[in-house]
Amino acid sequence: MRQDGRMPLANLLTSLRALPESGSRDAYLQFLDVAGDAAFRRNGGPEHVTGSCFVFSPEFDRVLLCFHRKGRFWVQFGGHVESEDASVAEAAQREAREESGIDDLVLLSPAIVDLDRHDLHGGFSCTAHWDVGFAATANPDVEIAVSEESDDVRWFPINELPVQVPADFCARLERARRTAMSLSGTRIR
Repeated sequence: MRQDGRMPLANLLTSLRALPESGSRDAYLQFLDVAGDAAFRRNGGPEHVTGSCFVFSPEFDRVLLCFHRKGRFWVQFGGHVESEDASVAEAAQREAREESGIDDLVLLSPAIVDLDRHDLHGGFSCTAHWDVGFAATANPDVEIAVSEESDDVRWFPINELPVQVPADFCARLERARRTAMSLSGTRIR
């Protein structure tokens, strides 16, 4: 547990304000203004903040995805912010490590690469996630493992994604990839 017992609200507000103005960013700021620290607790209301991590190969030509057991689709790793997480970025890194089996996975940066508020249906105890995405890289030869939250974990070429992805996933993935490439100093192709 964090020493001060507080959730990472101030940290996320600072990170969001650093992003260019957009409807998504403004909606997140408004949600956090109303929900406050409760936005980070599973029992804080029907909607809350989650952290996720897009794991790319070092060349950014492949992405590691999990087949989400409840959602029944391929998606990046992620989940709820826990009381011991000092920030949403830390939660995203922890979730990616747990769900991919890559124990030494490290985020490229604490910079946000994706914002995705999505409604939830069947199997979830909450109604919506305000997901904040980050990025990491890993060698595709590294050993991976399937967690209890997924049915599969697999590398995919960026231009050959599986059919079972959320409706707007391909566009979000490409934006996240471009942002991650710029964070790593890799020339965008």
